Amino acid sequence: MTQAGQKPALNAGQIWNMSFGFLGIQIGFELQNGNVSRIFQTLGADVGELAILWIAAPMTGLIVQPIIGHLSDKTWSPRFGRRRPYFLIGALLATFALFVMPNAPVLWVAAGMLWIMDASLNITMEPFRAFVGDNLPDRQRTMGYAMQSFFIGTGAVMAGALPWVMTNWLGLSNIAPVGEIPETVRWSFYIGGAALVAAVAWTVFSTKEYSPQDLARFEAARGPAAGAAHGNVERTARQFSNGGIVWIIAGLGLAALVAFARGENRPAFLGDIEVAKDIYVLAGLLAGFGVIQLVAASLRGQGRNDSGFMEVVSDLFAMPKTMRQLAVVQFFSWFGMFALWIYGTPGVTEYHFGAADAASAAYQDGADWWSLMGSVRNGLAAAAALGFVMIAAKIDRCRLHAINLLMGAAGFAAVLLVRDPALLWIPQIGIGIAWASIVALPYAILAGCVPAEKMGIYMGVFNIFIVVPQLLASTLLGFLVTNLFGGEPIYAMAIAAVSFVLAATATLFVTDGEARGVPALRAGEA
Repeated sequence: MTQAGQKPALNAGQIWNMSFGFLGIQIGFELQNGNVSRIFQTLGADVGELAILWIAAPMTGLIVQPIIGHLSDKTWSPRFGRRRPYFLIGALLATFALFVMPNAPVLWVAAGMLWIMDASLNITMEPFRAFVGDNLPDRQRTMGYAMQSFFIGTGAVMAGALPWVMTNWLGLSNIAPVGEIPETVRWSFYIGGAALVAAVAWTVFSTKEYSPQDLARFEAARGPAAGAAHGNVERTARQFSNGGIVWIIAGLGLAALVAFARGENRPAFLGDIEVAKDIYVLAGLLAGFGVIQLVAASLRGQGRNDSGFMEVVSDLFAMPKTMRQLAVVQFFSWFGMFALWIYGTPGVTEYHFGAADAASAAYQDGADWWSLMGSVRNGLAAAAALGFVMIAAKIDRCRLHAINLLMGAAGFAAVLLVRDPALLWIPQIGIGIAWASIVALPYAILAGCVPAEKMGIYMGVFNIFIVVPQLLASTLLGFLVTNLFGGEPIYAMAIAAVSFVLAATATLFVTDGEARGVPALRAGEA
């Protein structure tokens, strides 16, 4: 029974409707993750160039998600709500990119469409995370994020199976002349774009949102502890300035080292190690973070603290303790997933199918099979997400997440150990369970430790710790695969396995505020 002033519980149908849009979002993301490397290679990209070509996606997320989170926190319309306008605008833009990308005539057009597609999907996705925190009471948030995870898995199954279904059931060709995208991929993107708009529209027109006044009343009813972990001490102009200088020096230093290593007089101790120019991007990111702090120092020194820029930067440095702990977990979790997405297709086609030529039938068959394995993985993730609703009430969420990540690490290792392509479904069990956990449990933990009025911005900031590992994967994975494993992309799975073990270890040090003495699904009932 709901106590006076507290946020009312929603029924299963309402939670279903508010999460249904994630079905379309994940169809878009899975088509991107499962086919973009294939499109790039078809248009002439070398395997060693794939990681840097993917950099458009994380760069976009790094910029877009905190901005959209901040804007959606400040948005309110009695007719259109708070988060829903962003759902629909992002879905329409993403659909446009899905229609254009498989018709890209040259590589640079495809890379540009990846940028637009990822920005649009981020515009849609980021407010969906805050949507659950806005609409559900504490005791239902694990259920809400698990429902999102279910639709993520289901959407990924549908998207991953599309190219294989087009080839094996509908008889469309999965090969094309050199430099052209197979028609199976084109039609998969068309169908996916239509499904994206339809699913998001269902959520937009079937759900309602609470007004800022309602949310303030609900937050007050939670008691003084709600969101108390949010830092209240503002970072001074001097602290911003000192931090900015340190980060700029670090970025410039790394750039100088890369230039030295790539020059004619490179140090002898580097031997045959190839230092890719991609690492300049990492140097730029370090220096860029320093520049942001110097700008913040200038604004704070002038007393201009009310801008959106200052609010976003200040909130980044005032993250609750639990959020900082989860950031480490997210970093290693997503680094492993990006290794899978970037190198899964070229790795499996070469290692299990013996095909490195993107124009060959064997490569296309291998790519289709790996896409189908993605559907198996995500189907298992959808089933696991439903199980989390029941299991999370009996075991604390941090321990559960750590177990799931270790299962994922075992799955990555198994991709290397299983040589028969027909048995590649076995590794998907562990990876699928881990994936369901990654997109559900950290968000359920986070939603209980941030104030309601900053739910959007903190969900956006939290996603920085998805974007940063993606940027590092885009700049470092090629270097690691080339120099540690002789350029064989399948060994990116070994890197992913190690990354997941580190994420599982970090999870054991996370403090779950809602779980302290109260089962996760019943938090807030006392």
